[in-house]
Formats: sequence, C-alpha cells, structure tokens
Amino acid sequence: MTTNTQTTTRNQVDAGYETSKFALGVGVAAAAMIGIWASACMASAILDNGLGGIIRGLFSAITGS
Repeated sequence: MTTNTQTTTRNQVDAGYETSKFALGVGVAAAAMIGIWASACMASAILDNGLGGIIRGLFSAITGS
C-alpha cells in the first residue's frame, strides 16, 4: 500500500512540474513573438517618418501638444 501511495504522489508532482514547464514555455514564446512584432513596427515607423519624426511624435504624446 505504501508503494502505491508514493507512486501516485510522484506522478502528481511530475504532472504539476510538466504543466508549469509548458506554461512557462508558452509565455516565453509569446513574449518573443511580441518583441519581434514590436521591433518590426518600430523599424517601419522609423522608415516612414524618420528618427526625427519619431522623437517629435514621442514628445507630442508626452506633453500633449
């Protein structure tokens, strides 16, 4: 009876570990995709408006003018 209880507990711990490992992997993959998308958007904005236009737009967004 003791061996069976230990096996069940060990399997539950492994399932929890695997679940959290999977969730962490999904989170890292999502963060990487968001970072790549943000970099592509920033490069596009710089190509369309130039670096000066980006700085002026940032200043306008901060000050509201």
